[in-house]
Amino acid sequence: MVEAPKPNLVDELEVGFNQHNDVKEGNYVILATSIMITIFIILSFVLEPKFIIDDSDSNDNYQWREVPLKERYNMDLNLTSWRSQLPESGPYEILPMTEHFIEVDLPASEQDAGYPEDALMHVALWLPNVTEEKVPVIATIHPYYDFGTEVDDSNPNTIPDLGVGQWIFEEFISHGYALAQISTFGSGQSTHCQDVKGLGEQIGIQAAVEWLGTQNWSNGNVGLMGKSYAGTTNWEAAQNPSEHLKTIVPISGSIGVQQMFYRNGSAEARAMGYDLAYELATADPTTDDLRICQDDLWGPAMPVTTSLAAEFGGDDISDYWEERYHLGDVIDNYNGSVYIVWGMQDWNVDPYHAFPTYQMLRDKGLTVRGIMGQWGHNYPDQGEVHSQLGTGYGKEAYENMSRMDWAIELFNWFEYWLKGIGDETESYVQMQTHDGRWHLEETWPPEDMSWETHELTDWSFPSSSLVRADSGIKIISPQFEEEIHLSGLPTLHLDVTTQGCNGGQIFATLWDETLGLRLGHAVMDIRYRDGGYVAKPVSPLFASYTMLMEFNPLDVILPAGNSLSIELTDSGEDYLPSTCAVTGLSVNGGTFGMPLIDRPPNHENWFEVAHYNSSAV
Repeated sequence: MVEAPKPNLVDELEVGFNQHNDVKEGNYVILATSIMITIFIILSFVLEPKFIIDDSDSNDNYQWREVPLKERYNMDLNLTSWRSQLPESGPYEILPMTEHFIEVDLPASEQDAGYPEDALMHVALWLPNVTEEKVPVIATIHPYYDFGTEVDDSNPNTIPDLGVGQWIFEEFISHGYALAQISTFGSGQSTHCQDVKGLGEQIGIQAAVEWLGTQNWSNGNVGLMGKSYAGTTNWEAAQNPSEHLKTIVPISGSIGVQQMFYRNGSAEARAMGYDLAYELATADPTTDDLRICQDDLWGPAMPVTTSLAAEFGGDDISDYWEERYHLGDVIDNYNGSVYIVWGMQDWNVDPYHAFPTYQMLRDKGLTVRGIMGQWGHNYPDQGEVHSQLGTGYGKEAYENMSRMDWAIELFNWFEYWLKGIGDETESYVQMQTHDGRWHLEETWPPEDMSWETHELTDWSFPSSSLVRADSGIKIISPQFEEEIHLSGLPTLHLDVTTQGCNGGQIFATLWDETLGLRLGHAVMDIRYRDGGYVAKPVSPLFASYTMLMEFNPLDVILPAGNSLSIELTDSGEDYLPSTCAVTGLSVNGGTFGMPLIDRPPNHENWFEVAHYNSSAV
């Protein structure tokens, strides 16, 4: 409300005009001056760049789109909903769903060995009720529609799913976006076999994107979004992309199948039955359509040959892994934007998929954004789901975790990349510390990060150094006099000796020893001692090697006066024991590298967020 001019201002004006002995004229001038002052005050409020939500039909009610990231926590957002919401609905109604089948031309190498039917991708489509305007598409693609047995199926893709579909249906279609839900080959009503993340599946996904971008209602721009397998399909689409693919939003989507199940050669337990599990879920032996892909013959075998004989070529007896490494092709061929989403406590698809992927895409020249909170295998705005996190696995960050402004974040992203509306989006990473604080970095690990290296033998190093199935060791640091902020991928370079077996494995857990709080982990098979995916032979006769281990990405603040510890075991989390677990490895020493940044409380990179408010539910 604009205040009237103060009486003393009017009194002063009246005195000045009385000096000219023309009271009537002076009063007119006073009135005109007061009106001008009032107008200037009103204009100062109108032109001031502040956020105002207006329920009227004026342009003011679009200002929520322009609120800077660091100011969104002041907005009047719904902080208790099942997912984040936009401040207002769009002007368009949603038309009834329609179904479409897209014929895909597959090369001979990708033909269905079970039944020679036409290869068709099934699409369920929801459009806004627009007249002359053409609209972009937000699509999600995965095999989990009608997934499972005939007795216990999931919903078909003609029903918006609770991952991407329902959220886009509720928040985005009314703003002029189409929603497409697509079943991968061999699932739902899509025909052919399920070539799990292989070339056949990639070609089918790319054909679906091309079809969406060439329809007469489409403006030619397609964005993909999804979590887990539905995030991996984003990378698959970008391997040999349609020109219509403008942006992808992979949420915990693996950059490759081997990369998903092996970390420095150490195998997760599920690696052994992964491909076979999908085959059994989508193949139907009660009909003549067995839906068997040629690669299905190699899928169950590759984890076995890789785990047992990688150093002798067991990991490349076929091109199964190479065909399912997505990131390399994306870097070579894709020119759109990428918005990477990951939970720093996601141990389904570990966060090492996100880094250094982020920087590799930036180095190519792409616009890349990231949001990484301390949630698990979930979306950024699932407050109720996030509440189930355990101690040392995200619970400490929960109260400030669930991003209820994420709908606005994605809306602005899609507006620019799919409609060309708004300013060009920036590349940056929103990162949450393990205790809940958010900081903004142009890249991550931050450019101003510095390394501090500690000799493990300078810490409390145990006299018994044998790590095997029935024994482990713990190495404890002195107290750190000042608070330290680890932001990156700490290194652990261990000097080890074999114990009469041609292998061995180390699983390292980093702890805040003072609080007894788990901070992160690393794992390595000694055959992959240089890191990565190239195995080398190991001499079993007490040979010495250096294992160049690297922890999963972490963003951790250790309070002043606390100590760190590193616990070494043969296995941990969901990793399989080593084939040499009985004999193990002897750890003789090594170094621990800490990636450190300095972010004092008043640093400009810290920011507040609009987070889920569980107490108001």
